[in-house]
Amino acid sequence: MSQQPPVRSTSAPPPRPDASMSLLTNVMDHSLDEGYAEAAARRAEGGTGLPGRLRAKLGLAAGLLLAAVVVTLGAAQARISAPTLAKEREQLINRIESETSAADSLQKNVDALRETVGDRQREALEEHGGDKAELVSLLAGATPVRGQGLKVVVDDAKQAKTGGGGPRESSGFSDTGRVRDRDMQRIVNGLWQAGAEAVAINDQRLTSLSAIRAAGDAILVDNKPLVPPYTVLAIGDGKRMSTAFQDSVDGQYLHVLQQNYGVRANISVEEDVRLPAAPSLIVRTARPQDGGAAGRTADTGKGTS
Repeated sequence: MSQQPPVRSTSAPPPRPDASMSLLTNVMDHSLDEGYAEAAARRAEGGTGLPGRLRAKLGLAAGLLLAAVVVTLGAAQARISAPTLAKEREQLINRIESETSAADSLQKNVDALRETVGDRQREALEEHGGDKAELVSLLAGATPVRGQGLKVVVDDAKQAKTGGGGPRESSGFSDTGRVRDRDMQRIVNGLWQAGAEAVAINDQRLTSLSAIRAAGDAILVDNKPLVPPYTVLAIGDGKRMSTAFQDSVDGQYLHVLQQNYGVRANISVEEDVRLPAAPSLIVRTARPQDGGAAGRTADTGKGTS
């Protein structure tokens, strides 16, 4: 007779006697929650007791506080020093204006003295020069003159560049588009050669002792700086002088400056040209050959200081 397999019971296990006190049982089994357990573990390991995220936030806050302190101190320092800098700047501006005014006053005195010396020299020429006094005065540039003549206006190129070394100073004739002192020298020499009897640049009368130089970017005539455009006036036969100048080597030189370097130039014949007298000059070396003036310094003529 076969045995019957044991019958397994499918009924639920009997409930625990303390099932109705599950909350109290959980408290007894887990006396510390996970947060307290984690803090206790970190303390046992020697940690700071603060979570990593909290430490990062505190570090960021400290950095922002330090940056704010630095910016605040910088702003306060700038605010304190601003009045001092403004005062020093104002004092410097006042000093520059004062020195400029003094220099202008001295220049006016120099011009007045030169004019006085020139007047006395002209009077001496008229008194002791005889019939040739007027001619000598004219040749020396001691008197203003007028007559027909030629007008040459020279200006820098439109795209001219400025530089601290002066316009086209290199020996290779590198161009900056600006008129240089050597350009004006050649133009003036060309006008003298073409028959000019008197020449002036920007109202600066030229004599046999005049000098055209460069100082940085400026052109000096008798140590006086000029600014472009440079107006050259020459008294003489205007039409013949214009033709002779433009056909000369110096006239062709000016044409090359126009074509190759953009220098602007204009030549026109004028019916009425007026030139001022040149600044006075004391000749310290030249001596007359005859008469009782031999052995004395001749303080006649004009030129530059």
